[in-house]
Amino acid sequence: MKGKFVKRIIIFFVVIALFSLIYIPLFNDMKFGLDLKGGFEVLYQVKRSDGKKLASSDMSSTYDVLKRNVDSLGVSEPEITMEGTDRIRVKLAGVTDIEGARRALSNVANISFRDTDDKLLMDASVISGAKLSYDESGKPAISLQVKDKEKFLAATTEISKKESGKNLMVIWYNYENGVNSYAKDSETCGEEGSLCLSAATVSQGFSSDVIITGNFEKEEAESLATSINAGSISTKLTEISSQNVNASYGEGVLTKTFTAGIIGMILVILFMTILYKFYGFISGVNLLLYMLLVMGVFWLIGGVLTLPGIAALVLGIGMAVDSCVVTSERIKEELQSGKNLKTAYENGNKESWSTIFDANVTTFIVAIVLFIFGESSIKGFATMLMITIFATMFIMVFINRQILKAFVKTNIFDKKPNIFIKFEKKNNKSLKKIKINSIKIIKKCITITLIYLVIGVIFLAVNGLNLGIDFKAGSDITLSADNMKTSEVKKDLEDMGYKVASITKQENNEIYVRLNNELKEDGINKVNNHFEEKYNAKTEINVVTNIVKQELVKNAIYSVLIAAVAIIIYISFRFKFSYAISSILALAHDVLFVIILFSIFKIEVNVIFIAALLTIVGYSINNTIVVFDRIRENLGKFKKKLTKEELKGVVNDSISNTFNRSLYTTITTLIPVICLIIFGSKGILPFNIAMIFGLVAGCYSSMLLAGQIWYLIEKKNCKKENNK
Repeated sequence: MKGKFVKRIIIFFVVIALFSLIYIPLFNDMKFGLDLKGGFEVLYQVKRSDGKKLASSDMSSTYDVLKRNVDSLGVSEPEITMEGTDRIRVKLAGVTDIEGARRALSNVANISFRDTDDKLLMDASVISGAKLSYDESGKPAISLQVKDKEKFLAATTEISKKESGKNLMVIWYNYENGVNSYAKDSETCGEEGSLCLSAATVSQGFSSDVIITGNFEKEEAESLATSINAGSISTKLTEISSQNVNASYGEGVLTKTFTAGIIGMILVILFMTILYKFYGFISGVNLLLYMLLVMGVFWLIGGVLTLPGIAALVLGIGMAVDSCVVTSERIKEELQSGKNLKTAYENGNKESWSTIFDANVTTFIVAIVLFIFGESSIKGFATMLMITIFATMFIMVFINRQILKAFVKTNIFDKKPNIFIKFEKKNNKSLKKIKINSIKIIKKCITITLIYLVIGVIFLAVNGLNLGIDFKAGSDITLSADNMKTSEVKKDLEDMGYKVASITKQENNEIYVRLNNELKEDGINKVNNHFEEKYNAKTEINVVTNIVKQELVKNAIYSVLIAAVAIIIYISFRFKFSYAISSILALAHDVLFVIILFSIFKIEVNVIFIAALLTIVGYSINNTIVVFDRIRENLGKFKKKLTKEELKGVVNDSISNTFNRSLYTTITTLIPVICLIIFGSKGILPFNIAMIFGLVAGCYSSMLLAGQIWYLIEKKNCKKENNK
């Protein structure tokens, strides 16, 4: 019996160690975003130069131009993504020459037709486009649609008269005198990454559409046609937002965030061990497997790790622990009722399943809404959140249960179940049973809540929110240097002609400046160079135009409304409409609670704040569902219509039964969030502060509001009391 236990402990830790070692190369290969690695990001709006409607082919050609321009920089693993029908976002993590990167990206693509001596014969104006075609033998080829037939005839006739080997029409992409030549680049002509796209033999002059043949694969022919089209695009790019982060600044953020994550993880494991003994220890260690799975999946899908993504991961840890807390509290109840360990373990797992499932599904709904309506960094947050939910269900529910079941089967804990999981026996006189009469204080709770909300909404209406540039167009500048004063920085910026909206010095000597001006390319380079030369400062500059601001505001409103409607539908389907209404009212309280506190303390509201609000919605509904699931279970014990007193008893008992779980899961989520505030980067400070406010509000609303509101709705359907 003891031998089995020791053997399984050894196997458990060997497996954990092996998985950790296997994953080390993976983490070395992980892609990091700008905020963790430094670099440059820009969002372009694409329009046609001639004012015509933008077509999908225009976007594809523009995308190809940007891709080739990025390739010329030699940046490893760039991100170029189309957003909607008229925007392209480019992220160049790790790039140090930001000024050069911006200049290279804005290069206009140009196709030219030359001879083997690099003499210009004609430019892209002679053709209207290119497309995939096939030659007489059915092999892939490229069809050129000729627009200026006279010029094309003259050029091809001139080439056809040259001797064999010289009668080639060489097609170049962004040819540069003194840099490119056919003599130098002939061997790589036609290969991926070469600016020499093709060298076609011309045997006679042509005045109509022509077919370029060669030993092309279909993909090669398509790529060449796209490149030719890209060189003759009729679109223009307008920069509508940008971000540049100094590389050393980003590396510092990564170190801080990693440290905060490690400390948070250790504290959570300690807390779980103290709380639930062996069960808590094993569950805590299994968080390592959970982390490995999350990061592995994120790596496999090519995810780029950013600060918002790490925030989602830390939040996911709290939610993963929550599944263990829900189950362990059920097991304790079974043991307190006199069941043996094996039976208590099986029953506890079975009874906690629906609660865990519903709680994770509602959070998943929020993640989907965030992914659909969020911009770049929010999509990353939502992606990580969805992965953590799947990992929770697989590792912390399925795998964790199987591992602990194997230890239960060793029978070593049969006579001492208190070592497996900490609990107090029912016949123990010192057993403290928490009893909360929430219905008795219903009027006080609702009155206090309404007073706070009414005063808060009035304060909000008068003072508003401290909107960041995500919701108030302009520029943010973060400067990091020793012995730099805010007065000097403000004077420098004003001397440059910029209007400083606000300037503050953080505890870590960083100076944060907000400008009303939307810095353009020249302005960004000017500010960057000035502070680097004068103060040796590391800079981070974000620019958001009015166009982006309007889009973010619209999407923020859509996100909150759609998430609320989706949750109402799901809870109505799984429970009952009265549960859904109660949940939404409790959620409205949580959201308003956080917004009002942000207004009172003048904490900046940015795009990651919206992610925090929706995460709070998911987490709060998670808490509320646990209470409602227990109410539904306790109602099922009655085979008759309840009186008001009986209904009061059900609500009070349900809240009392779930009090420990709500408290513990809030604490385990607060631990990593607080670690991020103390040890982590200031870049996600608004998110972390919102999470603290939201977790406290969510715990209060799920315990003392949601159940009470549900009671007020349902008491109308109660059986009338018998008059004595």
